Amino acid sequence: MADVDPNDLDLILMCTSTPEDLFGGAPQVQRDLGCTKTPLAYDITAACSGFVLGLVSAACHIRGGGFRNVLVIGADGLSRFVDWSDRGTCILFGDAAGALLVQACDAEEDGLLSFDLHSDGEGGRHLSASIKDNETDDLLSSNGSLLDFPPKRSSYSCIQMNGKEVFRFAVRCVPQSIESALEKAGLTASSIDWLLLHQANQRIIDAVATRLEVPQEQVISNLANYGNTSAASIPLALDEAVRSGKVKPGHTIATAGFGAGLTWGSAIIRWG
Repeated sequence: MADVDPNDLDLILMCTSTPEDLFGGAPQVQRDLGCTKTPLAYDITAACSGFVLGLVSAACHIRGGGFRNVLVIGADGLSRFVDWSDRGTCILFGDAAGALLVQACDAEEDGLLSFDLHSDGEGGRHLSASIKDNETDDLLSSNGSLLDFPPKRSSYSCIQMNGKEVFRFAVRCVPQSIESALEKAGLTASSIDWLLLHQANQRIIDAVATRLEVPQEQVISNLANYGNTSAASIPLALDEAVRSGKVKPGHTIATAGFGAGLTWGSAIIRWG
């Protein structure tokens, strides 16, 4: 859609928490795109906040590093990490991928108007997929020597989520973050053409829209079709909105990602 050759890429950011390789997937994407000039490629692991962090990182590389074309990918396959007997999680998550090309431009054309980013490790206990304790316990004796060899192979647990706490966190922190980003941009909520949130929960989306006084007809939502696709949800919804003609060049979009970590962040962008 951007009419850019893969060899013109300077950077590939792979925003994912479910890479095919423990060491990351971005270099493999670079390889599969046929990039012969070997642009920098690396992963960003921040689950449902990943794409917003990738978008901001792309802008920072362009503004401070002289990069011209940055490919930001949001991709997650969370269905591999859910407990299918736990309806508190298994019915919520889907698999998807989406991408956005961020390009250098003159200062007056800069489309990233502002951003606001946060994390809170204390809240990580409410949403996680950690190494299984039973795989790592009792490997070492009291003097530090290995009790069993070879050690048991480590694996990750299924997604563990306290839905009520995540909901409380999101409806409190996401509007605050967007309001902060709007203030940095010198804008008000009435300046927003579209509100595009991470597609986690329709009640969260509705609550944030109500707090910001954004009419429902200006809220982008495709959650009912795909579920929570983590880092892919924002580019997936944005792509549909652009292709359908909803989002047009010059429109102002307030977007926010939030989730595991806990991490959250927002960005005010001007499309096109």
